[in-house]
Amino acid sequence: MSSVDDSQRTQSGAALPGRRRASAWRPLRSSPEGLLHPSLTILVLIAVLALVALVALWAGAQTITLAQLRTDELSRTVFFRLRLPRVVMAALIGASLALVGAALQALFRNPLADPSTLGVSGGGAVGAATAIAFGWAARVSGVPMVFLAAFCGAIAAVVVVHKIARTGPVMLPGALLLAGVVVNLIASAAVLTIQYMTDSERALQILRWLIGSLDVVGFDTIWRMLIFLVPCWIALLFFSRDLHLLAMGEETAGALGVNVARCEWAIHLISSLLVGVTVAVGGAIAFVGLIVPHAVRLLFGQDLRIVLPGSLLLGAAFLIAADASARVVLSPIELPVGAVTGLLGGPVFLWLLYRRQRYSAL
Repeated sequence: MSSVDDSQRTQSGAALPGRRRASAWRPLRSSPEGLLHPSLTILVLIAVLALVALVALWAGAQTITLAQLRTDELSRTVFFRLRLPRVVMAALIGASLALVGAALQALFRNPLADPSTLGVSGGGAVGAATAIAFGWAARVSGVPMVFLAAFCGAIAAVVVVHKIARTGPVMLPGALLLAGVVVNLIASAAVLTIQYMTDSERALQILRWLIGSLDVVGFDTIWRMLIFLVPCWIALLFFSRDLHLLAMGEETAGALGVNVARCEWAIHLISSLLVGVTVAVGGAIAFVGLIVPHAVRLLFGQDLRIVLPGSLLLGAAFLIAADASARVVLSPIELPVGAVTGLLGGPVFLWLLYRRQRYSAL
């Protein structure tokens, strides 16, 4: 009788003791099934990504036509050595940050979770700034030291925030957010200290890197990134079912066969590696992981098996569009892409925080 009563209480919307309801952390209203069939959803997002990429390829201070690509050597160089790699770089970083944001929001059951708000980007920034300041150009098994330092900083931030926000089996949303803010503040102070103490050339490198930049020449860096990013994407998508169940609460997920401890540490490691690589290459680009997953949930429903791949595709399209806007809005002046995402993501973050006042323990 007890299990029947519990089942009836769950179906009627009452939360079981010690359990968090599946809908408690969701900030946006949408039907559970979404607006489209899952396969059609992915096709639509692929089409959106392709359209945005095509527009970004032709957008810029210099218009490049197909005729110029066939006849003009300089136009071909600009297109294939500068513009095309930059669009691909934006797609890789945007996809990674959005995917990590969606995974962290499900793992922590907090719609405000994001690599930038949880201190993950800040921790990666400290690691990367340290590597730049000390001139660590060496490689370990072919991996640049900047990547490794950023990864170590990111995972350290994840561990600290996780330990502070967890009280036994309970994850406190207010403590989670406050811990992330404090870690970010400490990381910002550490980066400023490193920047102040290093020489002017490396300080300028750190400054350009801090505001977020997608400047890239050729595909060498992109190939090295793909070695890390693609396996991490596949691994996070593999955990989509477990994350979907974790979003309903750890006790519920454990009862349905999820190894909660293993899943948590796997998501921590994978997310830290993704953020570490993207931060090491593109700098601290904020709020992509906050905006995109909410847009996917609003449009296509709450199922993490759709939200994760949807965030990957829409995140790529979003950062490509943001970078194209940064290049053309004040042309010939180019805005930092991190400034564009910050201007868009800041108001969204405040709006979500306002909506959660009735639930959060802040």
